[in-house]
Amino acid sequence: MSTAPRLAAAKRDWGHDETGCTVLHIDMDAFYASLEVARHPELTGRPVIIGTGPRSVVSAASYEARRYGINSAMPSARARQLCPDGVFLPVDMRYYREISHTIMTEVFHAVTDRVEQVSVDEGYMDVSGALLAWERPTAIGAWIREQVERRFHVTCSVGVAANKLVAKMASTNAKPNGMLLIPAARSAEFVQMMPLRGIPGIGPSLERRLNAWGVDSVADLAAMSPEALERATGSRAAARGLWMASRGLDDRVVTPVRVEKSIGSEETLLEDTTDQRTVRRLLREACDEVASSLRRRGFVARTVTVKLRFADLSYRTRSHTLERPTDAAGVLYPECVRLLHGMLGMNGETAGRDDVSPDAPLPKLIRLAGMSASGLAPAEATAVQPSLDDMLEETDSTDSRTAGERRRRAEAALDAVRERFGNRAVRFGA
Repeated sequence: MSTAPRLAAAKRDWGHDETGCTVLHIDMDAFYASLEVARHPELTGRPVIIGTGPRSVVSAASYEARRYGINSAMPSARARQLCPDGVFLPVDMRYYREISHTIMTEVFHAVTDRVEQVSVDEGYMDVSGALLAWERPTAIGAWIREQVERRFHVTCSVGVAANKLVAKMASTNAKPNGMLLIPAARSAEFVQMMPLRGIPGIGPSLERRLNAWGVDSVADLAAMSPEALERATGSRAAARGLWMASRGLDDRVVTPVRVEKSIGSEETLLEDTTDQRTVRRLLREACDEVASSLRRRGFVARTVTVKLRFADLSYRTRSHTLERPTDAAGVLYPECVRLLHGMLGMNGETAGRDDVSPDAPLPKLIRLAGMSASGLAPAEATAVQPSLDDMLEETDSTDSRTAGERRRRAEAALDAVRERFGNRAVRFGA
């Protein structure tokens, strides 16, 4: 859900010269909310807000909901005050990622393999190699918009430009459900009509800093020398980036392979708690979701991290690197429990013990709990050295499988059940 500023004056015909405009930025419109309406057509035309619970935040909102002033990251409780008749739905990230993957694979990659996915609902394409077949970049953009709407019942907006910066700003100003071509010769003119926050990467803090130097728009930014920008920002790299952006310049290339660094899941409780079983349940569900995502994406993970947020809004994390990479919740969850106890001083972690009763109360009120897996590597290319216990178990086992192998097969079977009957059909048990 984009909150970048848009100018009505920018959504106009900038000309039809597509020479050199080989970068497309495609941004799904209100993606999460649109997907929910797609699978629940009875919600069409109603304000749909993704994010439930009095202490949760809004992850996405339909355009009908945005008319009430609802934005992403707004507390859900505030959204209910603004739109009491809205339809509030929980985040179903597994579903959103599945559809996203299908769109990227079956639509974007049908045009070119030069695709850089930057989030679940947006990506860049370098279509220079596809023009022999398609002739015009805007023909590709129009085809993508038609395919996404016809096949998935959601809309997307497309920016067509000579580089990534201008293409992204163009797609933002094409919303909703539009396409905007910015000829290469008019890139600077287009960018310089924008407010400062129109440039991706300029947030409130940098905006205030630039305002203090009398810079209130991108046009003002373009009038500054590199030396003045360096004094204003305190960074030579930041000054160079802003100098180029204010002129519609960007030397970044579309990078097809985007290395994923971690996969995580967390949840905020409705009430702060010291009940250990409640927190363990959150960690168990997070491990299940993360492990399933690892298997679906073909990764194994080497490092486990647990995150806790306390009643005073402070938070703490602790990580542990496994001896062998894994994609199994049955391996991740016990590590999370040990990290939980170690973070709260509840066990003799240094002695390798974990003898804390699950009924023992936690020493601090917990507001949020979650975990993430990092140190990702492709499962097929990662050799996992069996332990001595594994080799002994394999020798004694009637089917020549270790407990780890049987656990992984069982969890893969859970994936198959969920794929057929829905994400909530079955869950990993401790």
